[in-house]
Amino acid sequence: MKRKLALLFTIIVLVLIAVNVRLAYINKTNGDKYTKKVLAQQDTNSTLLPFRRGDILDRNGTVLATSEKVYNLILDAKVLAENEEQYPDRGYADATLQALSQYFGLDEAELQVKYNENRSSSYIVLARLLTKDEISEFEALMEEDGSLIRGVWFEHDYLRRYPYNTLACHVLGYTVKGNNVTGDMGQTGIEQEYNSILNGTSGRSYKYLNEDLEQSTVLHQPTDGHTVVSTIDATIQGIVEKYIDKFIEDYTDKYVEGPAAKNIGVVMMNPQNGEILAMAGDVDFDLNDPYDVVGNGFISQELYDGMEANPHSLVDAEYMTQREYERREEAGLLTQTELDLFLQNQMWRNFCISDGYEPGSTAKPMVVASALELGVVSDSMTFLCDGGQVVVQGQDRIKCSKRAGHGIISLEGSLMFSCNDALMQIGSMLGYENYLKYQEVFNFGLKTNIDLPGEVNNATSVFNSDTLGVTELATSSFGQGYNVTMIQLASAFSSVINGGYYYQPHVVKKILDSDGGTVESINATLVRQTVSEKTSALIRQYLYHTMYGQTDANGNNATGRKARVAGYSMGGKTGTAQKIPRSERKYLVSFIGFAPADNPQVVCYVVVDEPNAEDANAQADSSYAQEIFKNIMKEAMPYLNIYATEEIPADMQDEVDAENAAKEEEEGGQEGEDAEGGEEEELPEGTLIDPNTGETVTMPTEEDLADEEGGEIPDGIDSPILDNAEDAENAEGTAVISGGGEEASGE
Repeated sequence: MKRKLALLFTIIVLVLIAVNVRLAYINKTNGDKYTKKVLAQQDTNSTLLPFRRGDILDRNGTVLATSEKVYNLILDAKVLAENEEQYPDRGYADATLQALSQYFGLDEAELQVKYNENRSSSYIVLARLLTKDEISEFEALMEEDGSLIRGVWFEHDYLRRYPYNTLACHVLGYTVKGNNVTGDMGQTGIEQEYNSILNGTSGRSYKYLNEDLEQSTVLHQPTDGHTVVSTIDATIQGIVEKYIDKFIEDYTDKYVEGPAAKNIGVVMMNPQNGEILAMAGDVDFDLNDPYDVVGNGFISQELYDGMEANPHSLVDAEYMTQREYERREEAGLLTQTELDLFLQNQMWRNFCISDGYEPGSTAKPMVVASALELGVVSDSMTFLCDGGQVVVQGQDRIKCSKRAGHGIISLEGSLMFSCNDALMQIGSMLGYENYLKYQEVFNFGLKTNIDLPGEVNNATSVFNSDTLGVTELATSSFGQGYNVTMIQLASAFSSVINGGYYYQPHVVKKILDSDGGTVESINATLVRQTVSEKTSALIRQYLYHTMYGQTDANGNNATGRKARVAGYSMGGKTGTAQKIPRSERKYLVSFIGFAPADNPQVVCYVVVDEPNAEDANAQADSSYAQEIFKNIMKEAMPYLNIYATEEIPADMQDEVDAENAAKEEEEGGQEGEDAEGGEEEELPEGTLIDPNTGETVTMPTEEDLADEEGGEIPDGIDSPILDNAEDAENAEGTAVISGGGEEASGE
């Protein structure tokens, strides 16, 4: 019997040991999971603690996007009902609902209905996104002795704000309000691309009854999101947007009724590392109100009001293509809701990375650089331009921009004078295989993989070995027949002028934690070397002369002279592309340039699609793009510490003199206004205003001083003014005014 009892006891002990071991294992591996289950089964009160989404800063620390703390008004109807039932004579429910109605403008009758229908609910949201000022008086009321407010509390939340409204809107993007667990969701721009980094992890506060039936709290603090430091410079971005707006103001309805241009885009970047300093277009929107297409000026109220009844009006106004209209009509996507979404997406579209176009002559530096790199041309080579070439017998001649021909020009002249004829000859020397090789080297037809959503994949809009024929090779050599995006061409061009290094463009340079510590530095990503340092140096020289070169013996002029900024060493290339269908004679013009010429620190690329011009010939003039480029660079270069080191060209002296005269006149006018506005009320004779205290002081008269005793300087204190005055009394015809040092004539 004793043995059986001993065996049973041993088994029980072993079972208990096994249970304890198992419990220890479960607690270690799944403790949090089962803690939550236990808490959920008790009388718990759980409060979510939202995280704060990280800021977006410019490269200098300026806040471009931030999350402000706000409050949601919550009614715990269950607590209010329990208090009402326990103390029915105190009127907790009436007092609480009346106060809510009074302080937050809520309808008391609706509150009563909501309360009556949800008495068992602990979480009824009455108002969202209230500021501290909006809740402070109610909070003070709740804290008063004898307050009858019960079951009301404020849930912390965050509201995304953009201090500069429209600035860099397509780069930053915006957010839509998510729940407090997942946080806001980024839409377009950095907000979308870095959404998981900007968002953090919510925390939670658990209140429960412990084993002693006392209320305890378990607190899991939220983890705030990381801050993103962009490569954007808010000052440069502002300069770019200012001169786009100026162009729009100057050219809207100028020659023909209509917009200043169909599209305008500007990209500014550091060619030495791929950092984007600014990126903007002619369309913008308020990031704090990103859905209002009328309020943001994207479409007129009149056109918007009539578009549902007549959706084709969007085609007539060129908001939608005929092809897009037919596709949407077939799919039943012409309702008001669908049209709203279509217009919003068009407004949010980043032209600089999402739209393809034929680049025109701004692509020529890459073609010349390829030919130099392969040795098929040399710096000493010359070309005959007779106004065009017949590349396929029996077909029309492909014309040069100068119909009469440039005559005999050098390799440098092919860029200086933007000669299509010479470029077609260079393209022929390159041949199909080499042309396609360097098309890929310069990343045309491939994404740059810039860290922004929405970059177009235009692989089908460039030529391949099956589609590149003799005509296509000829037109491609001067930038027609295939598509690029602005970011593709700016990145390729940067590699040609920076020594031959292609860097992946990017808009974010650093990730910081919520305390400001660096989590990650995003360094320049070198993709490949496109050309040699020697080739790059020659291209820089050619492009410098494209802006500053002299007229040659044949009367050819450098094409980029209108983009020059007096005193600065720069280089650049014009571009004019005739759009499809060619018969309509519509043009996209552009200019891409850099400074300083010998060591480029900034590249600025401007595209103006169908500028508002008198006629087709005028629209083909790249001076529209050069004008924007010049205005931007004139203001941006001093800010970027790029200094004027060159003599002012003789043909720019009048321009500089006129600018200086206008500046002096403006400053003189301001001084006059200041002087006029600064006239003070005449003071009574013998009074002055103390500059430190602002008091009006009556100066003593000679009679006052005569009545005073003493008056000598105290012993031991020298007075150089007095000494000078005494000396001056002996000087014929001169008296010194003590303290002022001025001389006045005397008799």
